[in-house]
Amino acid sequence: QEEQEQEQEQEIMSVLGQLRAAREYMYPTRKTSAFLEKGVLTPEEFVLAGDELVFKCPTWSWECGDPSKSKPYLPKDKQYLVTRTVPCQQRVSSMENTFAMEGDDDEGDWLVSSVVKPRTDEEIEDEFDILDEEGEIIEKQDETGTKPDPDEEEDEYADMDGFNDENVLEDDDAAVVPTTTQSDNLIKVRTYDLSITYDKYYQTPRVWMTGYDEAQQPLTGKQMMEDVISDYANRTVTMEHHPHVAGTQASIHPCQHGKVMKTIVKNLIKASSQGDGDGDEGPSVEVYLFIFLKFVSSMIPTISYDFTMDVTASTSK
Repeated sequence: QEEQEQEQEQEIMSVLGQLRAAREYMYPTRKTSAFLEKGVLTPEEFVLAGDELVFKCPTWSWECGDPSKSKPYLPKDKQYLVTRTVPCQQRVSSMENTFAMEGDDDEGDWLVSSVVKPRTDEEIEDEFDILDEEGEIIEKQDETGTKPDPDEEEDEYADMDGFNDENVLEDDDAAVVPTTTQSDNLIKVRTYDLSITYDKYYQTPRVWMTGYDEAQQPLTGKQMMEDVISDYANRTVTMEHHPHVAGTQASIHPCQHGKVMKTIVKNLIKASSQGDGDGDEGPSVEVYLFIFLKFVSSMIPTISYDFTMDVTASTSK
């Protein structure tokens, strides 16, 4: 019975992967910058941001992947980013029991679980929106034939309006892992290989991960979901085929990345305008991945990858 279910799941993933690849192939490549306005990147900006990440955090590096799967809009030697053997010393369930995930944080830190609410399978499917050439979502009509109220759409992300951390990349207490005993680590320690690809359709980075147990044996999809905040396991984070290498990996779906990044950048600019900066230009595109990886760390907080960089909401570094 279990083997039959796994086969069916593989077939479904294969079909979805083919549909996604076809959609991405047909979709035009973004040519104009919209980092500050929409939270999205052009392929060239993705490479710039990736170069900065590799320079500041040498644990990350560029990979070319399978040449047959190379994307023509990216340099052949810079198809995606990867960091390997990232430690994961504790299951997320232990962290969720320790921290109040939905509570307000007096120190200004934030968690994605209070930003994006859990969604049904139907809602996830609906988020494969049709975008225009500028990356805007073409409005769809509901079952009654009326267009959705944009104010209602914004409510799902209303909590992001409260994000006003002046330096989004410093002192990430929200992702602190509680101390474990030596015996716990011997039993529970895992490692992950993480990669960041460019999603041409959503025009944002996309994170992929594959895990290994203490004996360096690959983790199953079910086991990897133990290291994802429960609101997102098997929903926002699902098992899918990697676009550059063979096999399936856990991946964070990028459908809301642009919207969340836009909100974070907006608040960085606002915080800068209240400080010494003029607040008009905002952060440079080179720091995009540092901000993005902090956002992602709220969904996989016990996987301790490197994204540390001091940055304020200005173009100076």
